Amino acid sequence: MADVKPVKAGWFNVFRPWTLHGAVVPVLIGGAVAYHDGEFCWWIFLMVLVCGCLLQSAANILNTYGDFVKGTDTVENETRSPELVTGTLSPEKVLWAGLACLGIVALCGLVFIWYIGWGILAFGIVGLAGAGLYTVGASYKYHGLGQIGVFVLMGILMPLGTYYVMSGDLSWEVLLMSLPNAFTITAVLSGNETRDYHEDKKAHVGTLSSHMSYENSMRLYLFENTVGFVILALLIVTEVLPWMCALAFITLYDLYILYANSRLAPSDPGNSRLLVPMAFRLNWHFGVLLVIGYLIAYYIF
Repeated sequence: MADVKPVKAGWFNVFRPWTLHGAVVPVLIGGAVAYHDGEFCWWIFLMVLVCGCLLQSAANILNTYGDFVKGTDTVENETRSPELVTGTLSPEKVLWAGLACLGIVALCGLVFIWYIGWGILAFGIVGLAGAGLYTVGASYKYHGLGQIGVFVLMGILMPLGTYYVMSGDLSWEVLLMSLPNAFTITAVLSGNETRDYHEDKKAHVGTLSSHMSYENSMRLYLFENTVGFVILALLIVTEVLPWMCALAFITLYDLYILYANSRLAPSDPGNSRLLVPMAFRLNWHFGVLLVIGYLIAYYIF
């Protein structure tokens, strides 16, 4: 398998645009159900999509800042986030870039309140706090809550918030449809924590994975990548979701490749670095095919 090329220090790596699928897929899920229910508004949907990407970017940027000021990122482990430890960028500029992303989202939130009412404010506050406090302030990543935060904030609340801002209501269908994706997006962070397991142990970073053995961390990673398929099958069999959502099962091939890589990761640094991009790929393909299948079922057949 091809190794992951070392990243180049700079703003592109700080923003990590290749991670934005983590925000795009949840918004697509909420938007697809809103479209089916006749609640869809194109310009609101696009604003939510932009805000989701900005929240993800803010989390990425502030994570770089937070890990640096806490001493987690050093010149010895600067391969993945080299911007601050190498002096390419200043901590102040990185901090302000993250805060600027949060500020733009807050301004957009005023439009959402005008459009649908004050109820959306709760989603906004939780979203801003989740993105801003990952490694800064409360730093819930360092208390083993990172994966739980991703599951709840991105996996569940982002689809529900997308639906709510267009309809003014919540939806059981959105909640249930979001569950498979919630696990696969959480698996991305699980892969990150497993990849960095030994470095985090040395730096006393209290991620969820660091509170267990490496072997159990890998098992959790594989479980989170797999259980979404089981949940999706149950939702289709019970007719909660249309049968065309089974289109997402095409990504079982991605899961097979991911499993093959995981067997080599403990002893091969190159394969270990592939834990995250393989989870990225599975989550992106799975989520997009799930949404496409949902829309095909209702508007073609």
